[in-house]
Amino acid sequence: MKLLHKDIEKDNAGQVTLMPEEAEDMWHTYNLVQVGDSLRASTIRKVQTESSTGSVGSSRVRTTLTVSVEAIDFDSQACQLRVKGTNIEENQYVKMGAYHTIELELNRKFTLAKKVWDSVVLDRIDQACDPAQKADVAAVVMQEGLANLVLVTPAMTLLRAKVEVTIPRKRRGSCTQHEKALERFYEAVMQGILRHFNFDEVLSDPAVTSRLSDTKAASEVKALEDFYKILQHEPDKAFYGLSHVERASEALAIDVLLISDKLFRHQDIATRSRYVRLVDSVRDNGGTVRIFSSLHVSGEQLTQLSGVAAILRFPIADPSDVEDEDSSSDEA
Repeated sequence: MKLLHKDIEKDNAGQVTLMPEEAEDMWHTYNLVQVGDSLRASTIRKVQTESSTGSVGSSRVRTTLTVSVEAIDFDSQACQLRVKGTNIEENQYVKMGAYHTIELELNRKFTLAKKVWDSVVLDRIDQACDPAQKADVAAVVMQEGLANLVLVTPAMTLLRAKVEVTIPRKRRGSCTQHEKALERFYEAVMQGILRHFNFDEVLSDPAVTSRLSDTKAASEVKALEDFYKILQHEPDKAFYGLSHVERASEALAIDVLLISDKLFRHQDIATRSRYVRLVDSVRDNGGTVRIFSSLHVSGEQLTQLSGVAAILRFPIADPSDVEDEDSSSDEA
């Protein structure tokens, strides 16, 4: 993603002009755009024309529209982003208030304006525009006869190709058909790797090993594994669920906050602001915040834990236990 213009201050109104340069940038944009924002971008509009003879025809014209966002749709497989809204600026082809759907395109700039820019959205822009974030990892997940070729980026796991070959069972006295099928399978996998993965400088780069262990996806997986271990052995130092994690934050107890980016796409402004305040509070008190991508497996697992969890610096009583004790005292 390329940042072309930025005219905002934290928590104030303003706008940015960005240019998506690769498919993953559409995912970042999906996490930036919210209902109520205004989006200005180039788009195609079908318009009706009437000739001097009175005949009516239609044509497709490219124009620039500014819409007030009402709906956002992201296709994770095709990495396509469509934004629907009403036109809010004069345009020769589209009436004020008319609905239009803009499909954002690679290498075409767009301007996004918000009434409030919070820390999470500003961090997303920094992440999307940081060249260091492009340390992608290619992986082949394989079993006999089936292979998935995926690209693990800082924000997404993209399926690049799927290879399937029927492998006959081994028969006594003859393994010819089985071995030939395996050869075809391995050859198809290798051709897929050569076709979909870019190896420029990768195999000769001495820093590859360290980069593999330091990708954003790997750090998310490790953080989640650490959380599960602590939850099992020291449950008073591992909380999940918004209300419990908020209480831990109020006690300045959070060392690592694990939170899904899905929560920041909540349509209710008050609810979204609650998550943003939690992130800001943890950072202000010296904690680490790891925002998980909901398109990674680790993000899906975190969603099953309500989407927010925390590893604590020191043990504190589970709030539900305290509530139970208070209830018992009241009854007594």
